[in-house]
Amino acid sequence: MQDSLWQAVLGEIELSVSRASFVTWFKNTRLLRYKDEILVIGVPNVFIKQQLEQKYNSLVVSTLSKNGISPQRVEYKIHSGITPSRKEEDDTVILSDKSANQVSSRPNVTTLTHTYRQGLNDRYTFENFIVGSGNELAYAACQAIASSPGTKYNPLFVYGGVGIGKTHLIQAVGNAVRGNKPGAHVVYVSTEQFVQEFLDAIRFKKNTDFAGYYRSADVLIIDDVQFIAGKEKTQEEFFHTFNALHQANKQIIISSDKPPKDIPTLEERLRSRFAQGMAIDMQNPDFETRCAIVQTKANTIGATLPPEVVDFLANLIQTNIRELEGALNQLLAFCDMRGLEPDIGVATSLLGGNRTRPKHISAKQIVERTAKHFQIPLEDILGPKRDKDIVVPRQIAMYILRSELHLSFPKIARELGRKDHTTAIHSVEKIEKEANYDSDIRSAITEIKERLYV
Repeated sequence: MQDSLWQAVLGEIELSVSRASFVTWFKNTRLLRYKDEILVIGVPNVFIKQQLEQKYNSLVVSTLSKNGISPQRVEYKIHSGITPSRKEEDDTVILSDKSANQVSSRPNVTTLTHTYRQGLNDRYTFENFIVGSGNELAYAACQAIASSPGTKYNPLFVYGGVGIGKTHLIQAVGNAVRGNKPGAHVVYVSTEQFVQEFLDAIRFKKNTDFAGYYRSADVLIIDDVQFIAGKEKTQEEFFHTFNALHQANKQIIISSDKPPKDIPTLEERLRSRFAQGMAIDMQNPDFETRCAIVQTKANTIGATLPPEVVDFLANLIQTNIRELEGALNQLLAFCDMRGLEPDIGVATSLLGGNRTRPKHISAKQIVERTAKHFQIPLEDILGPKRDKDIVVPRQIAMYILRSELHLSFPKIARELGRKDHTTAIHSVEKIEKEANYDSDIRSAITEIKERLYV
């Protein structure tokens, strides 16, 4: 019970902090004891203990409360049984005058920039990645890269919304490459970590070590590259790293929440290099994929869910896989602590609340929200104007009326001030097709829908 409870808490905390912070301060913790209203959390060292006590204690307490646990006091205890995994140790490389094969996780001045390097997560593999219509192209490209890195799709640039599986997929490439070639130097790093390590390298005069580490990679995987925008010195360093690796036919894999052309304050020379390989848009998982994710995750931890609970969770959270898994963990932990079966009644009571969508959204609200999103007057979207900046929002409004309210085409035409329902048919079909390859249209549809239900 303690393990499942703490995993549920960690799952929610992971959604609340950056990936680097989670890996650094939370990943290697465990729940040691909950007795006499005192909850004891085991941590591997004094640095993590101090950080959790001083900075993250309120987050831990509030997340415990959400999962039905309200201790009078939370204590953090250094526990010798907690050590980083072997994989993480292998990724904590000393960049100093010592041998490149030496490994250390002990923080000191010469290794400070690498004490929080997270490395690859063993759980992220191709075998447990759920493939659906929104990610099948990215999945196929990543598998091709894993079998022959550096020979095709280089660089691979994967982009899409938050929590749709980008990190899982690109790390699966790294794990597969290591499995195929145990001696391969695979480097996975978040952009936040890359920036911090670069700053530390400057501070401690370790620029050569920093450059040598990244430019010796056989496969470089950098996550959330949009955070490099606006950081001129870091962009320059990454530019040279990119060139060195690409010239040596080493594989580069990059993820972002938007395509290269849409990353603000990104240097043009980087923008062009990001786009010179293959850029793939990962889309939100469809209903069937979300159901498969819920079932697979539940089976992994030995839980059995009724079909109606799977459907409920898949409908509850439609755009973020991490939130979907978090909701599942919360439900299973709640049931485990109370000896309940995870049926639809418990799921609705625990997770329903204000997270469920209201039952009644009017056609007028959809049209108004669409006009507001595109910052155009309501009378224009309802009027006769045929300018492109009016026509496209009008067509999107028709598409949402059809997909959300399932209105008839004549009814859709009337709601948008059109007399001929064939206009509605054409508009809906056009947006359906363009949403498959136009990320701007798809993003607009997603944002409009989300804002309808808040």
